[in-house]
Amino acid sequence: MRRQWPYHLVLLPLSLLFAAPLVWMLLTSFMPDAEINSYPPRLWPSHISFDGYIKVLTEDSYPRWFGNTLLVTVVAVVSHLVLCSLAGYGFARFRFRGRGVAFAAIMATVMVPTQVLMIPTFLVFKNLGLIDTLAAAFVPWLATAFGVFLMRQFFLGLPRELEEAARIDGCNRLGVFFRVVLPLARPALATLAVFTFLGAWNDLIWPLIAINSEDTYTLQVGLTTFAGARHTQWSALMAGNVLATFPLIVAFVLAQRHFIATMSFSGLKG
Repeated sequence: MRRQWPYHLVLLPLSLLFAAPLVWMLLTSFMPDAEINSYPPRLWPSHISFDGYIKVLTEDSYPRWFGNTLLVTVVAVVSHLVLCSLAGYGFARFRFRGRGVAFAAIMATVMVPTQVLMIPTFLVFKNLGLIDTLAAAFVPWLATAFGVFLMRQFFLGLPRELEEAARIDGCNRLGVFFRVVLPLARPALATLAVFTFLGAWNDLIWPLIAINSEDTYTLQVGLTTFAGARHTQWSALMAGNVLATFPLIVAFVLAQRHFIATMSFSGLKG
């Protein structure tokens, strides 16, 4: 512990620097609009005002946006855990012709900028009739190259002897996967779930392009309606962002103990 205090001395001010925008957003959400628009700007509200939260929670569309985002996120997390774990296990354990080429092709998609894929993806979704539906928001999140890579790296670090012992006891390949491998992969699954949760919950650019109807807005797209070219409802915008950020903080706190274990374990083999 004594050797670590210089690192903590550096990390403490850095953590305060990164926490400053979150604290500013929280304080601003409790300020009246008059104080928010005052000059010079106030750092602390003169009195607590819940006008922003009242406006957000009484807005008919906000609960619908929250529900849409929750649905998209749940579908994204569940599909990631199922599809990425199956694909990662296949690349880690099965030997088939073209395995290396297929895995390299999947990983090559990480180097393609998202902006380059937006127009082709939009045209594909338009031909499929998915534009302006919630499916347009969660289909791109069904699986990602990062999820496949993370699960493959974790499975490569698992001893094969455990699976061979289960096969000797009469368990088939799927039984080995669901009864032996997946319980051991809980840290990796938790890490993948949190990363997917953060990405799907905060996704803005693609839903902003693919969704036009207010009834199918996700939370991040809906919050942009509080900001206009001539007038911005700052208290409502900050209150909405605080409510939208709270689930992310809870998810990170619940799963943070799995991050280091997963990253260190999955990096043992390439």
